[in-house]
Amino acid sequence: MTSKKNDSDRVIVFDTTLRDAEQTPGASLTVREKVEIAHQLARLNVDVIEAGFPISSDEDFEAVRRIAHEVEGPTICGLSRAIDKDINRAGEALKSAPNPRIHTFIGTSPNHTAMVGKTTDEVLRMAVNAVERAKSYGDDVEFSPMDAARTDRAYLYDVIEATIEAGATTINIPDTVGCAVPEQFGDLITGIRKNVPNIDRAVLSVHCHDDLGMAVINSLTALKNGARQAECTINGLGERAGNAALEEIVMAVSTRGNYFGLHTNVKTRELIATSRLVSQLMGIMVPPNKAIVGANAFAHSSGIHQDGVLKNRENFEIIDPRDVGLDATSIVLTARSGRHALKHRLEKLGHHLSPENLDKTYGRFLKVADKKKEVYDEDLLAIIGDEIRDIPTKYRLEYLHTVSGTGTVPSATVRIRINGTEEVQESAWGDGPVDAAYKAIAKISGTSVQVHEYTIRAVTSGAEAMGEVNVRISRNGAETTGRGASTDIIEASAKAYIDALNRLAARTGIEAQRAQAV
Repeated sequence: MTSKKNDSDRVIVFDTTLRDAEQTPGASLTVREKVEIAHQLARLNVDVIEAGFPISSDEDFEAVRRIAHEVEGPTICGLSRAIDKDINRAGEALKSAPNPRIHTFIGTSPNHTAMVGKTTDEVLRMAVNAVERAKSYGDDVEFSPMDAARTDRAYLYDVIEATIEAGATTINIPDTVGCAVPEQFGDLITGIRKNVPNIDRAVLSVHCHDDLGMAVINSLTALKNGARQAECTINGLGERAGNAALEEIVMAVSTRGNYFGLHTNVKTRELIATSRLVSQLMGIMVPPNKAIVGANAFAHSSGIHQDGVLKNRENFEIIDPRDVGLDATSIVLTARSGRHALKHRLEKLGHHLSPENLDKTYGRFLKVADKKKEVYDEDLLAIIGDEIRDIPTKYRLEYLHTVSGTGTVPSATVRIRINGTEEVQESAWGDGPVDAAYKAIAKISGTSVQVHEYTIRAVTSGAEAMGEVNVRISRNGAETTGRGASTDIIEASAKAYIDALNRLAARTGIEAQRAQAV
């Protein structure tokens, strides 16, 4: 007889991909992209989506507002500092959500109280006032004593007790700078449970950063010691070295249930689709050896491993690939495939396209399929990233011709359509065809930017592989990334540079708003 799962042993999965992960340098999302990811997170069945930081910009406010209005299922959360205007803005953004949550925070460690020039008594009063104000917008309020891992224990207990008394329903313990080690962090959670008399009136949560590579194990140790909410991001993205990876926490709890004695409500078969969607829209590749969602996570090259897996998968795999969304069977896409087959495969990858965008993608798919015997998932993701955009297209590549070779000065002629009307053509010379193309584009756009990073990879194998280029550029302190894909790597490079210029033009004003808000 199977015993019923105890709800007190359920881990609440709090996803902060749209808030903390979007702070990854160069990883900016438009409102539409945030809404698309939020819908996929709802399919993944996370419990809470932290949709953004409404006070930081009008775009963040609009993203939180739309997600609160459009995405069904999870609790929708907005972040705020322990400041009245932040909390009011979050409350306004969340007012149409069926299950809203305001998450307010203030630093409590000696480093952070000194940083804001407040005494510990002042910080305590601000924390209580913030929770009380957030409570006026709804019953579900989360409070975080930022940098809790470096906060004096006795003071931390007092802050937690006071904020619960003020109405906080979730208390989150952040390892803000990623300095904790598992035994220490587990002991911190145990200490809170033993020394805060009203802790049973709130859910105890953790939010760990990966500066020492221990965000996941610190989170799991906290859960083992009584925490019941884990704050995490898809692919472990986030500030600096990133956050605890959602997929790793969820699958550790699922696979080693005999050890943790816990469970989540996450639909694990949506993990791969969610990972790929976030990677694609943020322009940050998943390392091939990344646990759970990396390309090599279920790949075997050793003859002994191959033989063992063929005899019994469990010889060398502790997770069934189908449990995380890898389909044992696949549709082979060729030039003879129709729209229905393409639509089916794209939905498996997490992309639910409108008829208009499907037509656009199908046209590009046929061009690639004409050059290749088979179009792989990675090709489709590259096509999607190139064709389905809502970045304002101030600049659009119309024509590109390059000349290079031994004994020849590399040159490029580029024609760009500006704001959908004017066409401008320029030529330039450079150290190579890509450099020449970039100089010609710079002439046309009249912008002086620095290229900090240029990466190129073949997204599939073979002579006709799709090439994907990612560039990171900056101008006057504003930084962004761009990507482009093509079977012609020079064209892909030009598209990536132009995409970055379009994103920079769209983001410059937003970054200025955020700087003023903070």
